[in-house]
Amino acid sequence: MRRIALLSMLALMGVSMFAQELNTYRRNALTTMLVYHPEDEFGGEIYKAFDSLPIPDKYDDHSVGIRVIDNSTISGVQRNESGYYKATYGHALTKDELRRNAQYTEDLLNQNQMGKRMVAKWFGLQGDTPETMTFNTELIQTRGQYNATDVDVTLALQTTRGLATLSDAGEELLHNTYILVNDITYVTAEQEAAAAKATVSVIGSIFDAFTGGNSGRDLSNTVAKIADSFTGFKVKTHSYLYQLEWNDSIAAIFYQMHYTGKPDPAKIQAFLDDKTTYRVRYVAHEYEFDKKSVLKGLYSRTELVRTICARSMDKNIVALAKQYEDFKVKTPVYAVLENDKGHIDGYAAKIGMKEGITEASKFQVVQRVIDPKTDKTTYRYIATVKPVKGKVWDNRYNAVLEEADGATLPYTTFKKVSGGEILPGMLLIEGKYRKVTE
Repeated sequence: MRRIALLSMLALMGVSMFAQELNTYRRNALTTMLVYHPEDEFGGEIYKAFDSLPIPDKYDDHSVGIRVIDNSTISGVQRNESGYYKATYGHALTKDELRRNAQYTEDLLNQNQMGKRMVAKWFGLQGDTPETMTFNTELIQTRGQYNATDVDVTLALQTTRGLATLSDAGEELLHNTYILVNDITYVTAEQEAAAAKATVSVIGSIFDAFTGGNSGRDLSNTVAKIADSFTGFKVKTHSYLYQLEWNDSIAAIFYQMHYTGKPDPAKIQAFLDDKTTYRVRYVAHEYEFDKKSVLKGLYSRTELVRTICARSMDKNIVALAKQYEDFKVKTPVYAVLENDKGHIDGYAAKIGMKEGITEASKFQVVQRVIDPKTDKTTYRYIATVKPVKGKVWDNRYNAVLEEADGATLPYTTFKKVSGGEILPGMLLIEGKYRKVTE
C-alpha cells in the first residue's frame, strides 16, 4: 500500500519548521458580503444561503460583522446616474455599467469606514470608550507566525530589525486583506421561457448596521414565492474584489499617531476620527453564470440554492485568484506519498475542484524563507507540479452527497514535472508567482 511520509518523521530529521508552516501558513484575509435583493422572488432564499456559508477555508476569516448590503433601503439615488445599473433578463451589464457599479461600491465601503474596521480587527482594538480602548498585535502574531517581541510595536519602532518585522507583517498580512462583494441573482426555467423578468441586480445600498435598520436580517417579513420545481434554477454572480490599502506611509501614520497598547484617549480618538487614511480600493471583477449547470442527487429547496450559490462564488474566487496576483491562494504540501518500495509516488495537498483544480493545472512549489538579519519574508522556487490524472479531489460543496467522482478522495495527488526536493509544508501556488526567486 502507499505510505505517507508524515511530519512527525520529518521533525525527527530536524525539519520541524515545515510542520509549523503546514499548520499556520500565511493565508490571505477575506471578508465576504452580499448585495441582498428582497425585491427579487428568490432574494430571501439567496440571502439565507449566503448567510449560512463560511469564509472559504483557504483564507483567514476577517469578517467585521457587516455582511449585507440591502438594495431595498436605497433612497434618493437616480438609477443609471450614480453607478447603479441593474441589467434585465437578456441584457448583460456593459463594461461602463460594471465600472460604475464597482466604483459606487468602493465609495460606499469607504464612506462606512470598512478599511478602518479591518485595520482595527488586525490590531485587536478593544474597549468601550476612548479612555479604555487599546490595540494589540495578538492576531498578527498568530497569523504571521511571529513571536511576541517581534511585533511589539513600542520596541519595534526603536530598531531597524523591528521596523523590518512590522513592514513584513504589513506586506504579507494587512496588504493581502480583501472584501469580496457578491451580487447574486438568478434565472429560473420560467424566466428563461418567458424572457420577461429582470434578473441581474445592482450594486449599491446602505448598511443595516449604520442605519439601525434590520431589513437585511428580518427575513420573517419577506415572503419568498418559492416555485414547486427548481428545474433550471441558475444563479448569476457578479463578484467585486476590494483590497485594503496598506503601505509604508499608512503604516507610519498608524504606528506613530494611532497605535497604543495602553490607554491613550488622544491617540484612540484620533484613530476614530480619521476618515481618510484607511481605505479599500477596487481591484477586480468576475462574473459567473453556468447555463448548463445540472446538480445530481436530491436536495431540499434551501439546500439546492445554497449549493448553487456556494459553487458560483467559489468559481469567481478561483477566477479572481488567477486574475489578480496578490489574491493567489497558497496552500501547503500536506504529505509526501511513497509506494511499497519506498519510492516517492506523489505529493498530497488539501485542494481540489473547489479551488478550480483540473488535470491541466500547474503549480509552483515554493519555500517561505525568512531573512535572519531583516526578518523579511521571501519565497524561493523549489519545483513545478501538476495533478495526477484521476486523483483530483472533488471538494465542492455537497459533492459527497451527490456521489461525484473524486468526492471521497482525502486530497489531490500531484506529480513533479521539474525541480528539486519537495517537503511537507512547502507551499503550492497556481501558475507563476511573481514574488518567487530562483
